[in-house]
Order: sequence, then C-alpha cells, then structure tokens
Amino acid sequence: MISTLRVDPANTEQARAWDGQEGAYWAEHADRYDRAIRAHRPHLLAAAGMSATDQVLDIGCGTGQTTRDAALRASGGRALGVDLSAAMLRVARQRAAAEGLHNAEFVQADAQVHPFPAAAFDVAVSRTGTMFFADPVAAFRNIAGALRPGGRLVQLVWQAPADNEWFLSFTRALAAGRSLPTPSPGAPGPFGLADPDRVRAILKTAGFTDIELEPHSEAMWFGEDADDAERFILGMLGWMLDGLDDAGRRRAIDDLSATLTAHETAGGVHYASATWTIRATRP
Repeated sequence: MISTLRVDPANTEQARAWDGQEGAYWAEHADRYDRAIRAHRPHLLAAAGMSATDQVLDIGCGTGQTTRDAALRASGGRALGVDLSAAMLRVARQRAAAEGLHNAEFVQADAQVHPFPAAAFDVAVSRTGTMFFADPVAAFRNIAGALRPGGRLVQLVWQAPADNEWFLSFTRALAAGRSLPTPSPGAPGPFGLADPDRVRAILKTAGFTDIELEPHSEAMWFGEDADDAERFILGMLGWMLDGLDDAGRRRAIDDLSATLTAHETAGGVHYASATWTIRATRP
C-alpha cells in the first residue's frame, strides 16, 4: 500500500494510480502490454549495451520484462527493478522466479526519492517508465547518484502525441466530439519527455553528459481482432466515457470500434507509434 512506500509528495497522485487500479489492470494484462510494445524492445536493449557483469537498474519496471532481459544479459551481475505498483511487482517476481533468474530483484520505490546505494550501477534503463516524474530534474539527479562514474542512462519514451497514431485514434474516438483538456507540455504523463530540447535541458541540469536521442517508428499491436482490442482499450481508457450520456457513450464506442476495425489485419490490430531512445552518461 502507499502508506508503506516513501513517495515524494509531488508524486502522490501517480503513486495512487499505479499502486491502485491502474497498476492492477497492467498486472492483469502484462502479456498484452509487453506484446503491444514488443517492436520497440530491440531498440532499448541495443542502446543499453549491457555486458555480462553489469549492475543494472530498471526504472519503472512494471511487470519486469526489461528487468528480466537485463538479468539474462548481465548473467554475472544483477538487475534491480523498481516500480510504484505492488501488483505489477508481484507479477515481476513470479515471472523472474519461473525463469530461474536469481540475479533479478524487485523493490517497490519512487525512483525520484528512493535512497539508492551510491555509484552502485553500471547502467540504468527504462521502458516508458520515466515520463511520470513530477520533478524530473530531482529524479534524474537521484538516478545519476546511483550510477558509477561513466555509467549509462538509457530510456525509451514516447514521441509527441501527433506522432503516435494509436493515442490520437483512441482519444479522439472516446472523446465523442467533446473538446477534452490536454495536459500542459512536459506535465507528468505518457508524453512528459516527448520534447527533445526539454529532455536535454533536464538531463544536463541533473548532471548527465553525452545526451543523444534516436527516433524509432514501429507498429504497436493491440489485439487479435477489433473485438479483442476494444475490450482491452475500454478497460484501459474507459474512464474517458465518464460524463457522457447514453447516446454519447454509444457514439464513442462505435467510433472506437470503427477505428479498430479499420486497423485490423491478419496479424491483429496495429497502429503506428513513435519513440525516442535516449542515451546519456554520468561523468
């Protein structure tokens, strides 16, 4: 529960969501989330360049796919995954144990304030887990302190909403013609690190050097067919229907069904997506 977790007060709402209903939904659908972003996985792992003896920190590890990848590559080292969600960490521990990965560990923690051992890690990685910090400079400064001199930070984050067809399609459908408020640029959320100039400024202020961003575009998978994808998307974004009357709800669901059907292929429902792989070094 949140009461046992040290959280920066500014991250309280994020902790409430991820250590609550949102995290529970991700834990329940771990395989689906991992499959959705699978095409981006090689980019993150290639950029991280983990060696057999590396000590690896996985930030916002969720159900642990990247932590397990790190444990396999750093077979003579270790991989530590941290996340706010107790439910997702339970899944992560179960899967690491089932795979016999005794060098994979998991801790419930807010990486913005967690007291990591100083200079203990060779590389810190994150698969779409670093965009939610309320104070990203403080968070990345804390992470920098956990890296040895010369240690690497490698992140996979979303590019801007305009470059992510999946986000625009789902939110436009579920808006049902409403003009919904949009988060301020740089606000904590999926697109909090979408702006390259902002990313460079944050990481430089936090003490990192050699900051590089590499763009990637891949297809994301959301279900075996339109009906399967619709159930998943409504479970994830159904809150967007709040406030709609019956006619509005029908319109939103019909619009969602239409876009999912239009993106249905023999291999499932796919949408275009775009990420940045961000590399930086602790001097």
